[in-house]
Amino acid sequence: MFRFIVRRLLQLIPTLFGLSLLLFIWLRRLPGGPETAILGERGTPEMRAAIRRNMGLDEPILVQYGRFVRRLIRLDLGTSTSTKRTVVTEFVERFPGTVELSIAAMLLAIGIGIPLGYLAARRRGRFLDHASVGGSLIGICIPVFFLAYVLKAIFAENLGWFPASGRQDPTLGATRITNFFVLDGLMTREWDAAADALWHLVLPAVALASIPLAIIVRITRASVLEVLNEDFVRTAEAKGLTESTVRRRHVLRNSMLPVVTSIGLLTGGLLSGAVLTETVFAFSGIGAFIYEAISQRDYPVLMGFILIIAVVYVLVNLLVDLSYSLIDPRVRVR
Repeated sequence: MFRFIVRRLLQLIPTLFGLSLLLFIWLRRLPGGPETAILGERGTPEMRAAIRRNMGLDEPILVQYGRFVRRLIRLDLGTSTSTKRTVVTEFVERFPGTVELSIAAMLLAIGIGIPLGYLAARRRGRFLDHASVGGSLIGICIPVFFLAYVLKAIFAENLGWFPASGRQDPTLGATRITNFFVLDGLMTREWDAAADALWHLVLPAVALASIPLAIIVRITRASVLEVLNEDFVRTAEAKGLTESTVRRRHVLRNSMLPVVTSIGLLTGGLLSGAVLTETVFAFSGIGAFIYEAISQRDYPVLMGFILIIAVVYVLVNLLVDLSYSLIDPRVRVR
C-alpha cells in the first residue's frame, strides 16, 4: 500500500511538468497579452514594450519557462497582474468556496443518484426505471449555466426563497477562520452564519450536481443490473438471506467499483469546472476568479490555479484507488 502511494505521488512530477509546459506555450500564444489587459487598446507601443520588459516577456520563451520552473520548485507561483497579490494567497482565499460548493454538489449527486440507480435496476422496465433513465438523459443534456439561470430566476428572483448571489450575507459579520464559511460557523457556534452559508449553497449546488447526478444514476443502474445476474446473488437469495443482507453484502458492495471510479472523476471535474456556476451566482470561488483571469490575461493566476487543481485532481483519484480495497476485498493495491 505504501509503495503504491509513493509511486502515484511520484507520477505527479512528470504530469505537472508536461502540463506546465503545455500551459506555458498555450498562454504565450493567446492574442494580446497582459500589457493589453493593463493598458487597454489605447496603449502606445512604447508603453507596451516597457510592460513586457518589466515582466520579462521580451526574453526567449525557454528562458521564461526556466524561470517559471525554478519558481515552481520553490512553491512560488508568482503574483497576479490584476490584484497584485500572490497566487498562493488568492488560491487559499478562494479555494474553500469551490470546495464547499463541490462537496455540496457531490453529496446531492451521491445521496440521490446511488439509491435512485439501485431502485431503477431492481424495478427494471417499470415506471421508476423509465423515469430515472429519462431524467438522467435530460440532466446530461441541459447545460449547467442554463439550469443555473433558470433556478436563479425562479427560486431566487421570482419566489425569493433563496439568495441570488454570494456565499453568505455580509451583514452577519461572521467570524473567519478557515474561509470554509459553513465550517467556520460551526466552529465558532455562530449557527445563523452556518445556516446562511448553507442556504447560499443550495441553488448553485443543485445546478452543479445535475450532470454528476445523471451520470451516477446511469452507472449505478447498469452496474447493479450486471451484478443482479451473477450466480452468487441468486445463490444468496436461494439460501433464504433477507433482502437487506443480499442488497448490502452482495449487490451494492460488488457494484460500487465503477460507481466510485466515476465519483472520483466527477469530483475532480467539479473542482475545475465550476466556472459557469460560480459566475452565474457571483460565488466567490476559484471558478469565477479563473474567468476573470482569462478575460484579463492574468498568466500567473491561470498557470498557478490550473497546476494546483491538477494536483488536487490526482490526489482525489489516489483516494479513489485506495478505496477499492475497502469496498471489495478481492481488489488489492500493489
